[in-house]
Parts: sequence; C-alpha cells; structure tokens
Amino acid sequence: MSAKLFSVAFKCLKTLQDCSTRGFSIGAASLGSVNLKGRSCLTLKDFSSDEIKRLLWVSGDLKHRIKHEKQYLPLLQGKSIAMIFEKRSTRTRMSTETGFALLGGHPCFLTSQDIHLGVNESGTDTARVLSGLCDIVLARVYSHSTLEELEKEASIPIINGLSDFYHPIQILADFLTLQEHYGSLSGLTVSWIGDGNNVLHSFMMTAAKLGVNLKIATPKGYEPERSVIQEAQRLSKEHGTQLVLTSDPMEAAHGSNVLVTDTWVSMGQEEEKKKRLKDFKGYQITMQTGSVAKPDWTFLHCLPRKMEEVDDEVFYSSRSLVFPEAENRKWTIMGLMVSLLTDYTPQIPMQKF
Repeated sequence: MSAKLFSVAFKCLKTLQDCSTRGFSIGAASLGSVNLKGRSCLTLKDFSSDEIKRLLWVSGDLKHRIKHEKQYLPLLQGKSIAMIFEKRSTRTRMSTETGFALLGGHPCFLTSQDIHLGVNESGTDTARVLSGLCDIVLARVYSHSTLEELEKEASIPIINGLSDFYHPIQILADFLTLQEHYGSLSGLTVSWIGDGNNVLHSFMMTAAKLGVNLKIATPKGYEPERSVIQEAQRLSKEHGTQLVLTSDPMEAAHGSNVLVTDTWVSMGQEEEKKKRLKDFKGYQITMQTGSVAKPDWTFLHCLPRKMEEVDDEVFYSSRSLVFPEAENRKWTIMGLMVSLLTDYTPQIPMQKF
C-alpha cells in the first residue's frame, strides 16, 4: 500500500473510532436526514425506527444544551400551543406548558370547562378553529377517536397527550431514561407487569424498533388488545427481538433489565377497583420480583403510583428511575414539539442506540 493510500485509510479508521467513542453508531448518519416537520403524533405505531431514534436524539440534545450548558434556545418563539385536557395530569401539563414556554412559545391550557370539545362544538369545528389560532395542539382525551377526528380536520400537528389506546409521549420519556442509564437500548429486555393498557400498547409499538425485547405479564382477562399484539408480533419478527406474553409475573421478570408497571385502576375505572385489586393480586413489584431479573435491573413507573403496584423498598431504591423518568417527560415533549414544528438539527453527537 502506498504512503498516500495508507494515510487515507488511517484517517478513515480514526474517524470511525472517534465516532464510536463519542457515542455514534455506524449507519446512524441516516438519522440526520429524518425530518418530521408538519407531522402529527397520535401513536408511535406510525413512526419508523429511525424517526423514533431521531426524536430521542433531539430530546437528549435539548436537555444537554438547555439544562447542562445553560443555553437559551427560543426555537418556538412566536408560536403557540393549545393544550386540551379532558383528563387531569401533573406531568403532562407541567412538561408541556413549561417546556413550550422555555423554548420561547406561548402555551394555552384548556380544560373541559374552557373548551366543550364535542359538546357545544364538534371536533371538526374545534380542529379547524384551532388551526387558525395556534401552531400545534396537544390533547389528553378519553377516546382515541377524538384525536383521530382532530388530526383528520386540522391543518396543524396534533399530539396525543394520552388516550384510552395509546400514550406515546410517556414511552419517549421512558426510552430516553433507559438510554441515559444503560448507554444503549439495543439488546435490553423490558418486562411489563400489570394491566394491558394504553402505556403497554405504546411500549409494544416501540420496543422492537429500538432493538428492545419485551416480556409482558398481565392477569387473564387484562391482556393488551388483540390488534396490538398482532402488530407487536410482526414488529418483533421484523426487527429480530423477543416478545413474550404470559400471566406469570416472575416468568416475565426472569432475566430482565427493566421492570415496569403502571396503575391498575385508571381514571374512569373507579367502579372496578375492588375487582381489579383482587384480580391483580401477586402482581406487586418487590425485591423478590427483581431477584430473578438481571443484576443491573431497574424500575420504571409513569406515576402516579400506589402501594399495591410497587412497594416502597423498590420505589425509593437506587434501582428506581421514576423521578428521572418524570423529568424526561419535559425533555421528550420538547423534542417532539421542536421536531414537529421546526427543521432543528441536533448540535451534540448522537448517542448510540
């Protein structure tokens, strides 16, 4: 090999090594060309692997620049968001409202007393009116069909702040938290132990796309929706990950990196509480549950939490990531809003996914 060719080869090798040490993954350059401007986000089912990774990259970048480097980034200056809340929430409201304002925009919080969506004014009319008054809508609703109607009729992006079927913004926060803790998502095993609800549905639409194995334990009669199971099975096969469904919490926890649960009684299910608590007996996550997991196991819960779901020993332990997870709701909703409204390009090297 000539000295010139050797020099070129050495420089190429050095570049690849530098990319590796700074957290790049080979082939990740394609993420730089992903553009989500103008899109809506009703479910991560509609987003590809690269698109989800791009959202996490932007979120991590904003967190680094704003929180750690103390930069002021008025990326949404002059823009406004309508925040429709049919269901109350601490994390969704605070993360969206403070995040949008931190980026220079103006958030407008609208409860069912402020805006009678589908009562005094149809979803169609609401969507068209808001499209002329603001730049983006986040709606936290009971029925997923409400979001679908808003998205169909609006000319601006619509974000699902939670519906009865999906909770995509929670899952983005969960995976950013795991990315930060473990350094990489690919190859992790996440075990869901609890109800087959909207948060689980979003895990099922996302995990395989990030190279994450998913093990699910739900009581009989509380399984996730059949259509979601079928799509998750397809995604698992496509991406070469493991998907396990069982009714045995210990089987799900075995060999897992991450144990996850959620409320057993969601808003609107209060009348079922007594029956649900009986049906979920044995599903509380304890250190005994973690004894069959991997030595580095951690715990996630989207909050608010109740004692029957996870005991204090786990919830307040060093294994619990619930409070970084809650904070990351802010950085990931900011990353999502910036991605849907601007052509922003992250400034820090992409972490390895």
